Amino acid sequence: MAADATQTEAILLVDQRDGIATVTLNRPRQYNALSQALLLELRDAFTALAKDENVRVVILTGSGKAFCAGHDLKEIRASDDAGTHHALFSLCSEVMLQITRLPQPVIAAVNGIATAAGCQLVATCDLAVAVEEARFATSGITLGFFCGTPGVAVSRSLARKHALEMLFTGRFLDAREAAAKGLVNQVVPAAELEDTVLALARTIAEKPPAAIQEGKRLFYRQLEAPLDEAYALASEFMVCNLADPATQEGIDAFIEKRPPRW
Repeated sequence: MAADATQTEAILLVDQRDGIATVTLNRPRQYNALSQALLLELRDAFTALAKDENVRVVILTGSGKAFCAGHDLKEIRASDDAGTHHALFSLCSEVMLQITRLPQPVIAAVNGIATAAGCQLVATCDLAVAVEEARFATSGITLGFFCGTPGVAVSRSLARKHALEMLFTGRFLDAREAAAKGLVNQVVPAAELEDTVLALARTIAEKPPAAIQEGKRLFYRQLEAPLDEAYALASEFMVCNLADPATQEGIDAFIEKRPPRW
C-alpha cells in the first residue's frame, strides 16, 4: 500500500479474518486526515472488498487517538487550482458512495474525534459504535469553509434542524449527544470498543449473506424513492427473498422450532 512521504508505514491497513474485514486509517500523526493518497487507498480497498465473497461485514476505524479529522487542509492549501480541488472532492464523494454501495454492511468503530469529512465517514457508514471520548463536528464553518459534502451524509442521518445546527455552528457533539441524535448506534468505554464492534459484526455475519446484501441495497434504493415506488421496490424484494432457499430454511426452522441450518 502507498505511504506518505514523511513515513514508511502503510497509510491504510486491511485485516481479514472470520468473514470480517477491518479497514484502519493509519495516519495517526495527522489524525487520519483524508489525503488524496489515503482516499485512493480506500477506493482500492473497497473495490476489492466488494468482490470478496468471503467478507460478510466491514469495520472502518482509525489508528491513534482520532477516527478521522477530515480532509488534509495542508494538502488542500498547497494548491490554488480549482481543478485539483474538484478532483479531490469528487474522489472523496466516490469513496463515500462506495461505502453505501458496498454489498457488505460497514460499521464505523469510532475511536476518537470525527470532524468534517471524518464525521461524513461516520454518517455514511451503515452502523457506528463510538467510544465515550469521541466527539463529532462539521467544523469547517469555523474556518469559513462550509462543510458541503459532509452535509450530504449528515443530513441523511440526523433530523434537518440538528444537521443544520452542526453545519452552521461547527459545534462539537459528544458521543452521547451524537447517539441521541442518530449519528451513532452505541457508545461504549474505549476498552470495550473492539469487542462490542466485533460482536455486532459477528451477529450480522451469521445471517444469510444474500439477504443482508440485497437488503442493504433495497434500503438505500427505497430511502430516496417516493412512497409508492418504495413500497413497489420492497414488495418485489420480498418476493425474490422468499424464493431464496436460505430464507425458506429460516422460515421452516422457525415453524419447526429449531435452529436454521445455513
